[in-house]
Amino acid sequence: MTALATDPTWLAERRDAARTELETLELPTFRGTAGWEFTEIPELDLDAYPLAGGDADASGVAEGAPRVFDHLPEGTKRLTQVDGTIVEAADSVDTEGPIVLPLAVAAERHADLVEPYLGRIETQRTPFTARNDRDWTGGFFVYVPRNVHLDAPVLLTLVQSQAGTTAAPRTLIVLEEGAQAEVWSQAVSADPTLDALVNGVVELHVGANARLRFVDVQDLSERTWIFGAQRATIDRDGWIDWITLGLGSAKGKVFQETSLDGPGAHGRVTGGYATHGKQHLDFDTLQTHAAENTTSDLAFRGILADKSHAVWRGMIKVDEGAQQTDAFQESRNLLLTRKAHADAIPGLEIAANDVRCTHAAAIAQIDPEQLFYLRSRGLPVGRAKRLVIEGFLAELVTRFEEGPVREALGEVLQRRLEAVLD
Repeated sequence: MTALATDPTWLAERRDAARTELETLELPTFRGTAGWEFTEIPELDLDAYPLAGGDADASGVAEGAPRVFDHLPEGTKRLTQVDGTIVEAADSVDTEGPIVLPLAVAAERHADLVEPYLGRIETQRTPFTARNDRDWTGGFFVYVPRNVHLDAPVLLTLVQSQAGTTAAPRTLIVLEEGAQAEVWSQAVSADPTLDALVNGVVELHVGANARLRFVDVQDLSERTWIFGAQRATIDRDGWIDWITLGLGSAKGKVFQETSLDGPGAHGRVTGGYATHGKQHLDFDTLQTHAAENTTSDLAFRGILADKSHAVWRGMIKVDEGAQQTDAFQESRNLLLTRKAHADAIPGLEIAANDVRCTHAAAIAQIDPEQLFYLRSRGLPVGRAKRLVIEGFLAELVTRFEEGPVREALGEVLQRRLEAVLD
C-alpha cells in the first residue's frame, strides 16, 4: 500500500483556489444550462455524498472486486486505487524512464513533469471539475519520455467500495515527442448494488509525433451517479486512438474533447454503450481542430433496452486557421424495446473555408425484414434477434485494432450484451 503524499505548495494553492471557486458555482439546471438539455439532476445533492476516505482493507477489496478485463497482455504494468487509497503501485525503474505513479506521489517527486499539465489540459470549470480539483487523492500519472515506446499496456483501476460516498479519480497521461504507449483504464464498483457517486477528470497530452491508445471502460453499479470531464491535446503529427465504453452507472454525464493543436495531428474516437433498466447515460463530445491539416474520426454506437435512455451530442469545431481539416462523426443507436429512447445530436461549427466535415446519426429498432430473412432460414426469433444485435455491435468492434485490444473489448461487449438481454 502506497504511503500518502504531501501536497507541494503549488498543488495546495490549486486546491485552495478550487475551494474558493466552488462558492460561486452552481449545479447545472435542466434546459437552463447549455449542454444539459437532456439530463435532469434536480434530485442530486452532492453534499450527501462525502468524499470516500481510506480503507484499512483496501488490498482485500481490490483483490475481490470485479474486473472489466479478464485477460491482460504479458508485462502489463498496473496501478490500482480503492476509493481514496492506492493499493498497487508500479514505480518507475529510474528517473529518466517511463513513470507510472499515483498522481499525488508524482506531484511531490516530479513536480516539473506534473505541474505544467495538471489542470491546464482540462478547461471546463463546473461544480464537478472544481470539486475534483479540491478533492482528488491518489490519482494516476503516466509519463513516457521522448522517443520511448512502452512494450506492454499500463492498466489503471478504480474500485469504489464505500456506499454513500464520492470517488474523485484524477488521471494525467503525458507522452513526450515521439513516445508511444497504450493505457487501459477501468472503473468498477465492489458491490453491484452500491449507491455512490463518481466524479472524475482525465487529462491526456500527446506530444509531437507521439502515439497514444487510451482505452477507458466504466462498469459501475447501476445505482451509482457518474460525472466526468475528459480532454486530450495532440501536438504536431501526434496520434490518439481513444476508446470509451459506458456500461454501468445509473445516471450521469461525461464531457469528452479531442483537441488537435498541431498541424498533421489525428484523433480517432470510438464510443459504445449498452443500457437497460432505467439507466441514463449522456455523452457530450467535441472535436476541436485548431491547426491545419488535422483529421478526426469519431463513431459512437449503442444498444438500449427496457426504459433506458442515452444521449450523444457531438460537435466538430474548426478554428479559422485550421484549413484542410478532415473531420467525421457519427452516432448509431439500436432500440431493443419500445420504451427505450436515444437522442443523437451532431453539430458543426466551422470558421475555415477549405475543409471537409461530415456527420451522421441514426436511431432505429431491429429491422423486421432482417428478422424475417433469418427466421425464413429456420432460426427461432430469439436467436435471430441476437444475430442482428451482434452484427450491429460487430461494426463497432472492427474499429478496434486487431490483437489484445480487440479481443479484450470484444469479450467485454459480449458479457454486457448477456446482461442487457437477460
